[in-house]
Amino acid sequence: MTWTTPADLRSQLQRLWEKGRLLACVVAVGDLFPLRLMLKGPSSTELSDRFDEVRTWSRALQQGAVKDKGHGYRLVLREVRHRVIGSNALPDEAWVDTLDDALQLIGKQREAQTFGRLVAGTRAGHPPLLPWLQAYPLRALALAEEWPRLLDVVAWLQVHPRPGIYLRQVDLPGIHSKFIEEHRAVLSELLDHSLQAAAIDTSVSGIANFAQRYGFRSKPVRVRFRVLDPRQQLLGSGDQDLSVTHDCFAQLDLAASRILITENEINFLAFPPMADSLVIFGAGYGFDMLAQAHWLQHKTVHYWGDIDTHGFAILDQLRGHFGHVESFLMDHATLMDHRPQWTEELQPVLRDLSRLDADERALFDALRWKRLGDRQVRLEQERIGFRRIEHALESLRNR
Repeated sequence: MTWTTPADLRSQLQRLWEKGRLLACVVAVGDLFPLRLMLKGPSSTELSDRFDEVRTWSRALQQGAVKDKGHGYRLVLREVRHRVIGSNALPDEAWVDTLDDALQLIGKQREAQTFGRLVAGTRAGHPPLLPWLQAYPLRALALAEEWPRLLDVVAWLQVHPRPGIYLRQVDLPGIHSKFIEEHRAVLSELLDHSLQAAAIDTSVSGIANFAQRYGFRSKPVRVRFRVLDPRQQLLGSGDQDLSVTHDCFAQLDLAASRILITENEINFLAFPPMADSLVIFGAGYGFDMLAQAHWLQHKTVHYWGDIDTHGFAILDQLRGHFGHVESFLMDHATLMDHRPQWTEELQPVLRDLSRLDADERALFDALRWKRLGDRQVRLEQERIGFRRIEHALESLRNR
């Protein structure tokens, strides 16, 4: 039977709850109520062929409509005249008149009361956040226990815009040192609604840039490198694995004329001594750490990444900072010579890359369009034989 039942009516209200539309009415009373629910009843043929079932259906709906006894839905009956069964009053419309009725029907009164307290506290102290509560009521409800502390952080930043301290230096009663870090996603939305425009750096966004966007100090970005020339050691003698802030690195202007960048830590550590050279441990897509090191513009720079679409995308991005970068061991011959070491790239880059040379672009196209087989091929740089690496480095020495 496809006729609407009391359970179907409750299901319609449950879907409105799951979309947040019922709780949104707690923030601002709109035009949702009185709410007409969808009600499907028997056809004319079913009235005569299944009249006993129709009466049972009608009785069940009317028993569920307990508006006169408390909260519930309200039925509008329609007089039906049928040539076989005569005149009968059958449910034609189902209405829920108030939010309280809807909440009672789906058993969400307690949750709505909790949300109502959040709304009341926000309305009293932070009215600019009411539109956010109306747009994301279920998210707010899930944060009910944390909501007062979130408002405390918002209030603190209103008084101390762009404070210039680390996140964990914010000292508020009842808020532990990691609280802001753990709630950056929702706080960024709340702060965008609450702070003055001058307190927000709109040039950056996202959780990773939370500190910069709202004027906190960021953990210094560090550059890790090894000087490969034994004659140019910075700190005495011996193999040196150094790490400095990106600001410090930008001012070094090291004597080495050849710079190699690799994405694999073991390869970084295994690079052999090499005159007039240093190697940098790369950072995937994050090359902002090198962008201020303008002295790299005057060096020969080689990038060594995986032979896959992401490796070429990273190379393309690096050339956005340093257009003269050359690829290292990211060629067709290296890929084909290591066929047994191929693996599959599960989420390839399919967009065009404008900074690749002709050979790189041809290999990138072969990878992204699966021209080398029936799967997305990749060769991780750590799978390349070390003898091949030594030969490639020797070629660089002889250039």
